[in-house]
Parts: sequence; C-alpha cells; structure tokens
Amino acid sequence: MTYDRESVDLPEDRGCLRWVLGVPLVLIHGLNAFLVFSAVAHGPQGAWDDQGYAGTTAACVLAIALSLLGLAVTAVPSVRRTMGRWWFAPPVVLGTVAFVRAWTLN
Repeated sequence: MTYDRESVDLPEDRGCLRWVLGVPLVLIHGLNAFLVFSAVAHGPQGAWDDQGYAGTTAACVLAIALSLLGLAVTAVPSVRRTMGRWWFAPPVVLGTVAFVRAWTLN
C-alpha cells in the first residue's frame, strides 16, 4: 500500500505528536512560572537580607535560562509547525517578567 505525500501529514494525525511535544513544553513553562512567581512574590525582607537578594537573583537567572530553553525548543521547525506560534508567548512573557524583576532588584 502506498501513500501520497499529502495524506501522510493530515491534521488529525498530529494529536499524539502534540502530546509528545507539548508535555515537555508545559513542564518547562510550569517550572519557569514557579520560579518567576517565587522571585516576584518572595523577595528579600529588607536591605540587610543578602540571602534573599541572592535567592531572588538566582530564581531570575534560572527563569531567564528556562525561557531561553523554551524559546529554543519552540523555535525548532517541526515543533513550531506542529504546535503553533502561540507557544512563543509563555517564555517571552515569563522571561520579560524575570528580567524586569532582576533589573529592579536593588
């Protein structure tokens, strides 16, 4: 049995592939959202709290790294074609919030 080239990549055949590609992206974005939330909600207690500043900075740096990882995974042509372009939004938004939090941390 032979298949035409057009019949192999049907939209209804992408369900399992979306799950395979979507689960790692959701895990990356979920961990990223947790780090951004912890950096924003639980900052240093005062000017004397050196460990609070270090922890918030570390959370921001890790969140930015996860945002870059999420962007890199989403930018792969097969993932972008299968999942859609809206998957670029979570790492961009979370990375921007983490960068602003790290920048305004005095």
